[in-house]
Amino acid sequence: MPRTARAKSVFYHRDALDTLNGHHSLADKLTALHKLLKRRYPFMSRIAVAVYDSKTDLLKTYVDSGKSSHPLKRYSAKLSDVPSLQSAITRRAPRVVNDLDVFKFSRAEHATRIRAAGYGSSYTLPMFLNGAFWGFVFFNSRLKHVFTDRVLHDLDIFGHLVSLTAISELSSIRVLEASVRTAADLVHRKDIDTGAHLDRMANFARLIARKVATIYNLTDDLIEHIFLFAPLHDIGKIAIPDEILRKPGALTDQERTVMRSHTAKGREIIDVMLNNFGLDGLQHIDMLRNIALYHHEAMNGSGYPKGLRGEDIPIEARIVAVADIFDALTSRRSYKERWSNDEAFAMLQRMAGSQIDQQCVHALMAQQQEIEDIQARFQEDPYG
Repeated sequence: MPRTARAKSVFYHRDALDTLNGHHSLADKLTALHKLLKRRYPFMSRIAVAVYDSKTDLLKTYVDSGKSSHPLKRYSAKLSDVPSLQSAITRRAPRVVNDLDVFKFSRAEHATRIRAAGYGSSYTLPMFLNGAFWGFVFFNSRLKHVFTDRVLHDLDIFGHLVSLTAISELSSIRVLEASVRTAADLVHRKDIDTGAHLDRMANFARLIARKVATIYNLTDDLIEHIFLFAPLHDIGKIAIPDEILRKPGALTDQERTVMRSHTAKGREIIDVMLNNFGLDGLQHIDMLRNIALYHHEAMNGSGYPKGLRGEDIPIEARIVAVADIFDALTSRRSYKERWSNDEAFAMLQRMAGSQIDQQCVHALMAQQQEIEDIQARFQEDPYG
């Protein structure tokens, strides 16, 4: 007769959550947690994470365990427009809706989409770390009135597992960005780019990525990583001598060669930082490497550092290139006045196809109101 686990003194138990220990994407980890939860509660249909950007007040879809049905792909909404979620943050408590029909008269697009997808109830946990709000974890069922006290007890545990896993990934990226800005300030005192420029171009990159997502099969988490990585595109300029980086006049051929080396140096700096911070396993990190190395490549092969052509240039680098050029044109610099958006659009159209990606240009130009909103929110400080 086999001995039971209780009778054994020493044995090895299979860890049901071992997926969380490996180099898996957040989406894969979320799917594994969902499968485990469904063994106990088969009615649990979906787990999703939305992240919050305090600078824009946007709550943005990030990952979803519903492989076949994702009702909120590439969706964002202003948190200030969702009072019930604001209340969950204020109360620091999960919001439980046992019958989503309470929102049947709501004009909010997300409420309409969730109900149209057949979901009947929801549990929403605000994500916090050290008191700072990061976003929400959502649990949905197609059934109503399923969130009993027992179920809620378990969802509290699973919700915090998801929250900690998501925040761990996102905070690592913030550490990288903060480290780069600190290094530029303390080591060389270089004001490579203003904070407003980095915020604008990152948001422009997100606009483009969302618009071309169906063409290039970009998921919500890939779009968010392009947004998060975009401000680090020029980190290699930390290694460029001040006399070249800040030279007011035209560069010599030799100086231009040194300046162009910032792309390769950026890739090197990223690898060193990832190793020093133990972040080699960070998800989608190759996107950051590609953005730093290839954002000056040209569609016709005339760019640098490798002279890549067309779709051989990673899409994330093509997206960031258009966002960066547009903001550079529409920003005042010591050597030029600010161009109007229409003047910048005309220039982008002239460059489209030969220098920069035509689809990305069209995607940006199709969102002129959103562009103006970003420019109004992230204005340059005239006093520095």
